Amino acid sequence: MEIKSFKFLVIVVLTFIIVFLMKYVGNTNADKLENAIMNGIGGMIGITIGMFFYNRSKNDKNPPQHFD
Repeated sequence: MEIKSFKFLVIVVLTFIIVFLMKYVGNTNADKLENAIMNGIGGMIGITIGMFFYNRSKNDKNPPQHFD
């Protein structure tokens, strides 16, 4: 999956919504909105970094020699 594709954008938005709702619902602290937004953004950044490394190694034309 390419990072600049529409499918990846949909996955990132769904990740934000799921993580945001998991943190927001049921939280009784005064700063629950800020906390939920920061966790949602952290999830988005995490999935973007993971997909960056996945795509970088997926199209590698020069794999390590004699990897055993």
